[in-house]
Formats: sequence, C-alpha cells, structure tokens
Amino acid sequence: MSGLRDYHMHTRYCDGRSDMESMVLSAVEMGLECVGICTHSYTWFDESYCISRENIPGFISEARELKEKYGDRIRVFCGVEQDFYSEEDTDGFDYVIGSVHYMKAGEKYLPVDEDALVLRSILEDDFGGDPMAMARCYFETVSRVFERTRCDIVGHFDLITKFSERDPILDTSCPEYVLAWKAAAENLLASGAVFEINTGAVSRGYRSGPYPAEDIISYLKERGASLIMSSDAHRPEDIAFGFGTFGHLATAQFMPRSRQ
Repeated sequence: MSGLRDYHMHTRYCDGRSDMESMVLSAVEMGLECVGICTHSYTWFDESYCISRENIPGFISEARELKEKYGDRIRVFCGVEQDFYSEEDTDGFDYVIGSVHYMKAGEKYLPVDEDALVLRSILEDDFGGDPMAMARCYFETVSRVFERTRCDIVGHFDLITKFSERDPILDTSCPEYVLAWKAAAENLLASGAVFEINTGAVSRGYRSGPYPAEDIISYLKERGASLIMSSDAHRPEDIAFGFGTFGHLATAQFMPRSRQ
C-alpha cells in the first residue's frame, strides 16, 4: 500500500458519515502516504449536503491539528470540493477539487446526482425530454469549472452518468454526447488541472467502473492529461476503494502546493 494518496473524502462536516480523525486513522492503518480531507463548499441554494459557513474555520482548524498530531505517520491535507455555483472563497485550504453537482435552467439549480427519478424529472420538465440537451448543459458547465473555481483537481468529470447503468437516461455512445464531453475535456486540458479517477459510485453500488468512463480516460491520456486516483469516501472503510483494481488507469501522483 506504500505510496498511496487519496485526496477526496468527506466527513460529518458535510455529508460524510464519520468524524475527521477516524478518516485519518483509517488512512494510517491502510498505509497511505498522504490523505486529503475535504468538505463540500457551502452552497446557499442547497444546504442539505454541504458544510455550513460557520463551520468552515473549525474544519480547517481540526485538519491542521490532525496534521500535527499524525505528522510522523501520514501527511494530512485540508481540501475543499468547490461546487461550480458556490460563492465561497477557498482561502485557507491546501487544494481545491472543482466539481459540478448542479446544472442551471433559468433561475433553477438542478441536481445532477441526487436520484435517478429526480434526474428523469429534470430531463422532462427542464429539457423537454431531450437527453442531449441535458448533456450539453451539463458538459458546458463542466467545461468552465476551472475558470470558475481555479481548481487543482477536476472532480468526477461525467457525474451525470451516475445512474446510467441502472437507468440509461443518456446514450453515452451518441455522437452528440461524445462531442459535448470532448469539448469540455479540451477546455479543461488547456488549464493544466489534474483529473481524478473517482471510485465513489463504485463503492456505493451505482457503477461498475469509476468516473470518468473508460473512453474518456483513454482520450484524456492521449491528450496528455494527468489523472490521479480518488475514492470520494464518505466513511473510513471506503478510503482508497478500488485503487488496486483501477489504479493502473492513473498516470500521476498529486501533491498540494501553497495557494497563498
């Protein structure tokens, strides 16, 4: 397990199921070299899953304390998964994961990964039943996630396919779909941001493979992208989930740099 790094995991500060120290200790027990504890950035239009504004200083402070406490056993970093539509700054964090959890239609924020039935309802109510219109909206938003968040890591690039294996809302082989994700990929490749290979939906039983899909990973590799493994763990036992199975897909390691 030597050399393993996992920078995408959540605690009870947002929608995780465990406290921060338990996550760090689990990473230590697994032999990780680096662990990144991150939180979902505050989104005023949906407070159900994210950190509250008043808890942000405490989150950063606790991460710093654990960094000191376990510094002789593991390197601990403090990150934020910054949603595209979050209006919070990222000062004080070691790194930023830029993610799209919502699309926008008019003034409505439309959740991408809440539930398959919710996504079908969005398809019918907000995109006139046109799945490619929905895909274009999603990937147009993804294409600007670096511009918006100045992220170090691009989070779950094709999150909109979370439910596709159980409920194939989108035809991911459709040329229009492929054109949409390729346009987003090209825009992000120019930013130099790292892409994550995210096993979170695999650990939770939604998918048999990680984000992004294999054809997207192949395309990103051909275009020279840096891809790292991440678990998107919400409980200690899912840290580094599937790294042994999918780790060969990664092309790089990541080390946070000062954002000051």
